[in-house]
Amino acid sequence: MKTPFVTDLNSEQNITTFFLVCEKEIRNTREGKPYLRLELGDRSGTIEARMWDQFEAAAKGINRDDFVKVQARVEIYKNRPQLSLMQVRLAKPEEIDLADFMPQTKADVAKLYAQLLEYAGSISNPWLKKLAAGILNDPSIAARYKRAPAAKVMHHAYLGGLLEHVVSLCGLAKQVAEHYPELDLDLLLTTAILHDVGKLDELCYERAIGYTVEGHLLGHIVMEVQTVSKAMDGIDGFPPNLKAVVQHLLISHHGEYEFGSPKLPMIREALVFHYLDDLDSKLAAVGAAMAGDSGEPEWSAYSDALGRKFLRLEEFLKDFALAPPERK
Repeated sequence: MKTPFVTDLNSEQNITTFFLVCEKEIRNTREGKPYLRLELGDRSGTIEARMWDQFEAAAKGINRDDFVKVQARVEIYKNRPQLSLMQVRLAKPEEIDLADFMPQTKADVAKLYAQLLEYAGSISNPWLKKLAAGILNDPSIAARYKRAPAAKVMHHAYLGGLLEHVVSLCGLAKQVAEHYPELDLDLLLTTAILHDVGKLDELCYERAIGYTVEGHLLGHIVMEVQTVSKAMDGIDGFPPNLKAVVQHLLISHHGEYEFGSPKLPMIREALVFHYLDDLDSKLAAVGAAMAGDSGEPEWSAYSDALGRKFLRLEEFLKDFALAPPERK
């Protein structure tokens, strides 16, 4: 196992370790002097790195998704660590353990997928049931669905993260539909299962989580509408009005224009699903921050996704009972 990991780099120090190159570019200072900027990562996160001098050989020989060995100085800039690179070279295959670089769910993927198939099987509308089952039982989709992250950074950004997120959403959909019986549970479950299927093609995740060319150009909402529309067209007699509803549920699930939705939610279930998706995503980001070490026992690590850190209530209130006293 390599040491240190990105999350260990919270103080100024000299390090020699291995990273994956997530991004690479040549930039210029304000004075016009070129320098090499890299985003380096491992399974714990990513960190910016800069090489100011004699970087030409490294810039030519190193590319995105390469593993590298670096000697660097950890510097704290605007309360965040970054690396000043002194030496960098390509790592040898025998020096790399892939488990150090790709975070993955701690859950049992086979059990999660079995749960997902159960949720799909519980859909009573025959058209929606056939649609969801057809996509989940497609071998080319199932294999990627079990492995894909839900995002590059924002939430569930690890292998198996998409599946974990979707199963969680299906559970939330059932609970909220029990509380609000006017909601159509079939629509909520179908949307949960299909709302991020475009990420199977938007993201690449062999060595690091990044975007495919098509993902950069189109985004997962456009890509999943194409995939799901093709699947609906392949079901003989699929009602055109229901097809329009499913398409709307997919394109509106980000909830706001500024968040990437081409349409605002205009169906009750679309509005509800947006908030469920947002809730699950944000709580996953909070969980990731709470799992990180900030060096302060009462505070979580800083969440880039949410732009803040979180108070550890159990530590802050450790001298007080959180549970209400028993009534006599």
